[in-house]
Amino acid sequence: MIGELDIAGVLVPGLLALACLALIATVLLLRLLAVTGLSRRLALPALTEIAVFLLLYGLLLRACL
Repeated sequence: MIGELDIAGVLVPGLLALACLALIATVLLLRLLAVTGLSRRLALPALTEIAVFLLLYGLLLRACL
C-alpha cells in the first residue's frame, strides 16, 4: 500500500503524489507529440489526453505496488 508523504509537516496522500507525477509526465508527453507533429493525426485530442494520463497513472501505481 502506498503511504503518505511528509512534506514540511503536511501529510500528502501517496496517490495524490502519483497523480501529480502522472500529470507532469502527461504534459511533457503531449508537448513532445505537438513538437513532432503527431498530435495533428489524433482524431479526438481531449480523449487522448485523458487516456495518456490514465495509462501513466496506472503504470506509476503498478510500479509502486
